[in-house]
Amino acid sequence: MTIYLDHAATTPVHPEVSARYVELLGTLFGNPSSIHSYGREARKWLDDSRKTMALSINADPNEIIFTSGGTEADNAAIFGTAYAMKNKGNHIITTNIEHPAVLNACKQLELEGFEVTYLEVDDNGLITSEQVRTALRDTTILVSIMYGNNEVGTIQPIQLIGDVLKDHNAVFHTDAVQAYGHVPLDVRNLGVDLLSVSAHKLNGPKGVGFLYQRKGIDTKVLQVGGQQERKRRAGTENVPAIVAFSDAVKLMQVSIEDNRMKYKDFGDILKNVWDLKGINYEVNASDVEKLPHVLNISFPGTDIESLLVNLDMAGICVSSGSACSAGSLDPSHVLLAMYGSNAPQLRNSVRFSFGLGLNPQLIEEAGIKTAEIINRLVK
Repeated sequence: MTIYLDHAATTPVHPEVSARYVELLGTLFGNPSSIHSYGREARKWLDDSRKTMALSINADPNEIIFTSGGTEADNAAIFGTAYAMKNKGNHIITTNIEHPAVLNACKQLELEGFEVTYLEVDDNGLITSEQVRTALRDTTILVSIMYGNNEVGTIQPIQLIGDVLKDHNAVFHTDAVQAYGHVPLDVRNLGVDLLSVSAHKLNGPKGVGFLYQRKGIDTKVLQVGGQQERKRRAGTENVPAIVAFSDAVKLMQVSIEDNRMKYKDFGDILKNVWDLKGINYEVNASDVEKLPHVLNISFPGTDIESLLVNLDMAGICVSSGSACSAGSLDPSHVLLAMYGSNAPQLRNSVRFSFGLGLNPQLIEEAGIKTAEIINRLVK
């Protein structure tokens, strides 16, 4: 039996979402920009889905831009803002634990003459709103801070940062790809101008996401062509995938609180098993508010490559960090930022992440198998 514990990397499509998607692929093929009946039908589905997305974060439907996923949404927010505001300044603030879609966008902008301040996190992966306040300049045009970290789960003080930026001209973006679907998000309360989301992180299809862009925020259009998405993102919309995404969002809204409690219990089950088996472990980012489905564990005395291989052979699917860094032997940039270059956690940490299809019995079995492997590797 294989137990999938890598839901922070991607999630299985919910059966109801999958069924709707397959059905619509064969029936909802009209172009929503066409004026005939097939186009009007596609437009209706598209508009209804946009309303669902907007409602889920307390936004206006006109503030939702559909994208191909989280990376495009992050890129559109960062490059779009930088290019639109370069006549007002060239300074950007972010953190050193962002997703590669943000970090690499910022690095590219540095090559183009922009200045980027990378705020350092503490050993829990946390920054403070005061760090943002201190880093602000008159030339700061963009602040991009991840809502919840994809590797260790740390939740940043987004609302407090939004308060700091109320009286500043800088645009505030948050990458909420890992958080959306797991914690309630209200863009009005958070004070964000831009927010990125991806469907495949909450049991929707891959290749679709959205960018929330607050009304009045100007960004340079990066994908030109037709007049789709109110001229903000050209290209015929993938309506079946967008509708499937909206179905996943509706299911998420019903179950978000139950799942939060369930995933906390799953983490407790794993730790209880390891305690009973006498396993030496430490929870990374243990002293802060975290995403409920992410549990990053350091197993002293182990090596990440052999640990992951053995877990995979035992049918336990986990990861050592961001799926977008797969294949890299470099240590996690998140753990590096938290602990420093000589920390053992860089070579012995594993991320367990929870989602659809799991139950306490499977989690307990995963804990037992992990304990057996740890005992074998450490001895």
